[in-house]
Amino acid sequence: MTPLSVDPLPAPFPTSDSLPVTLRRARVADVPSMAVIESGAFSDPWPASAFQALMARDYVITTVAVDDGGSVRGYCVLLRAADEAEIANIATEPSARRQGVARRLLAHALDIARAEEIHAVFLEVRVSNRAAQGLYGSLGFEAVGRRKRYYQYPDEDALVLRCTLHPPYL
Repeated sequence: MTPLSVDPLPAPFPTSDSLPVTLRRARVADVPSMAVIESGAFSDPWPASAFQALMARDYVITTVAVDDGGSVRGYCVLLRAADEAEIANIATEPSARRQGVARRLLAHALDIARAEEIHAVFLEVRVSNRAAQGLYGSLGFEAVGRRKRYYQYPDEDALVLRCTLHPPYL
């Protein structure tokens, strides 16, 4: 078997000053806002019912970033399984992009994973999404695989990324 060859992740794009947000566990009342953000961020968006169904599961942690007015500006869905986890979805509304919101959401998800003694966090990203790849790389994710035609509308490969976590007790 030949070893997998993947290109290194790009450097992160510069961001402006951080948008002031508070991170908290998502509530059912947040689902409509999350679905609107989802529709604007992805070509094959999850329906609101998917967010509601996942929020009812104990292995799912959904975090939202809310501004001072209480509006949801972004969200992150973390799925846990044994000593691994997956970032199933992360997105910010267009006016919150490149303002540190996704970085804060992702860093928070990694902190949760560390606290729960998760050893590796995985995610998929479109091969064309260089901005997201830069963000993920800056937080310790590395490309470990590729899934052919994983995404639809348009069809595109996904890079599989992994962040290996080292609990503080090791």
